[in-house]
Amino acid sequence: MTATGPLTGQSGSALRTDISADLAVVEEPPFRVPRDRAELHLFLQAALTLEHLTVPPYLTAMYTLPPGTNRPAHFAVRAVVLEEMLHMTLVANLLNATGGTPLVANSRFVTGYPARLPFSRDEVPIALRHFGTKALDTFLYIERPEYVAEPPGHPSVADDDGWTSIGQFYNTIREGVIRLSRRLGEAELFCGDPARQAGPKDFYNSGGEVFAVTDLPSALKALRVITEQGEGAAGGIHDTDDRLFGEAREVAHYFRFNEIRQERSYGPHDTPRSGPTGPAMDVAWQHTYPIDPEAKVAHYPPGSAVRRAADHFNEVYARLLVVLERGYTEDPALLGAAVPVMLELRDLAEALYRNPHPDPAKRALGLYASATYEITDRHFTLARDRLSEASGAAGQ
Repeated sequence: MTATGPLTGQSGSALRTDISADLAVVEEPPFRVPRDRAELHLFLQAALTLEHLTVPPYLTAMYTLPPGTNRPAHFAVRAVVLEEMLHMTLVANLLNATGGTPLVANSRFVTGYPARLPFSRDEVPIALRHFGTKALDTFLYIERPEYVAEPPGHPSVADDDGWTSIGQFYNTIREGVIRLSRRLGEAELFCGDPARQAGPKDFYNSGGEVFAVTDLPSALKALRVITEQGEGAAGGIHDTDDRLFGEAREVAHYFRFNEIRQERSYGPHDTPRSGPTGPAMDVAWQHTYPIDPEAKVAHYPPGSAVRRAADHFNEVYARLLVVLERGYTEDPALLGAAVPVMLELRDLAEALYRNPHPDPAKRALGLYASATYEITDRHFTLARDRLSEASGAAGQ
């Protein structure tokens, strides 16, 4: 992937992966329904990359809220982050179920920011922005509902349309899974090792939303959960977690973000057209640490406390990705180790973001230091060494 994002968004471009010992390069899938198992795997790896693309921007908005401020917004964004990681796990389950191998712990998996929103014909930059209206407007564009999202090849979709939405991309994967299941047979398509399937016990607070993918119905259910948690079900504002998992009824990601943006909650009878008409939501836009959306570790003086903190944050984030990949490819029980790593990231963020920017000119603009999510191979090496040392100590 390049600094412009993992996927180019241009119709008809080729998708390829070059896989060596631990290297995957993913470009945009071709604008068509996956034709075989290998192509389905490439689509699913792209989906895994896409789900992760949103996590650093959402975390940045959450981390730039000073502790104790904007609690409703904090918990709303935090809930979306957890569900994006849940989506990553469901995609990994689907990839494993069809005989693929999820690739996460590699510097080329992590997008350089500012990035470009994939599966969009519009040029939409995705930057690491502090909590505010610009960040929320970007989040709303990412999660926007797409009620007419037929896959390529449908009579309503021109061959040169290109990707119009994330929803259309997932509908394309869904159609590919259905066609391949018919052609190959379910047993042949879903041939992966069931021991690599993550379930509710493996994923923190999943409420059953993480489940094994073993056949066509469970694969379609996984794709349904991913899309409906993001943009709502059947043209409405709610996801279907209440019907699928017996959980409390909740609004989908787009509408959670819109509640913050509009400073008002959705009522029980609200629709996408009506907007939120429920109780006011207390949002204090001024309570945030303003940051440079193009910040890099190199912008911080060598040897400074801020530079060490930013670099350490990147190493710990690399450790999170190593934990996730091990959980996806070795033993799902290892996913439990992601919880303490997320807590460590939270503590590091609180210590980092409260520092005024060390550059005098940027400090004069009221900017603060921030995490940069520049995850290099060195960070992954440090992360793997740290986890190996911890495993060795635990085994003694």
